[in-house]
Amino acid sequence: MAREVLTVIGVGGMGEAIARRLGAGKTVLLADYNEAALGAVAEALSADGHHVETGKVDVSSPESVRLLAEQAASLGGVTQVAHTAGLSPSHGSAEAILAVDLLGVALVLDEFGEVIAPGGAGVVIASMSGSMVPPLPAEQERALAHTPARELLQLDFVKKLSNPGFAYAIAKHANQIRIRAASVEWGRRGARINSISPGIISTPMSEQELASPVGDSMRAMIAMSGTGRMGSPDDIAAATAFLLGPDATFITGTDLLVDGGVIAAVKTAG
Repeated sequence: MAREVLTVIGVGGMGEAIARRLGAGKTVLLADYNEAALGAVAEALSADGHHVETGKVDVSSPESVRLLAEQAASLGGVTQVAHTAGLSPSHGSAEAILAVDLLGVALVLDEFGEVIAPGGAGVVIASMSGSMVPPLPAEQERALAHTPARELLQLDFVKKLSNPGFAYAIAKHANQIRIRAASVEWGRRGARINSISPGIISTPMSEQELASPVGDSMRAMIAMSGTGRMGSPDDIAAATAFLLGPDATFITGTDLLVDGGVIAAVKTAG
């Protein structure tokens, strides 16, 4: 009997936690650009009894993402997709961040929107940074929602983004916008798509951010939040399980902020 397919793009801390939480009884297709990391996580999950397939993917490449979607569909019904791959400001230039975090998400939404099974669902990992962006002009919001994926990086206001931190925030804000538009197309297949905006999560990527010049401000945000702690990959996996599961069948086209109360504290600080 063919198994349902869970596709997890990006095998960092959040991706691995999602695969572990949701992968039992399914074919888990793990994808990442880093083949060493991909192999290590696949081996660990397989050793714990998961049925794992792997695929190398460059999410900034339309052809690479298309081939991954085709691979997923060849394995069975693609019922769940979790896109966690991304670059943070300490990991690359503005150009690289936009290619992965902006274009990459748009390509995944397009290609997996063509293969997602009826009744299936997807989640894109955005960021609380997207909720900190000042309001954009309406025409820029519309452009981020509806411009064909391959043309996104050619938008005039996108080409002007040179600061990695601001490029990251705009890309994550765009993810939230793009999800809204994609929900209509996914809905035509009887499927749902949402995003999750994590706060500061304890992953190797966040540890590098904490060690960077913005580390003090991150610690200050944690201290002022309602929970007073960093999140864990398991916190994000739990939110993903909800959005991909049967209790969320009336939720699509929206963003779930999972930040321990950071944004609430920042926006209401006296």
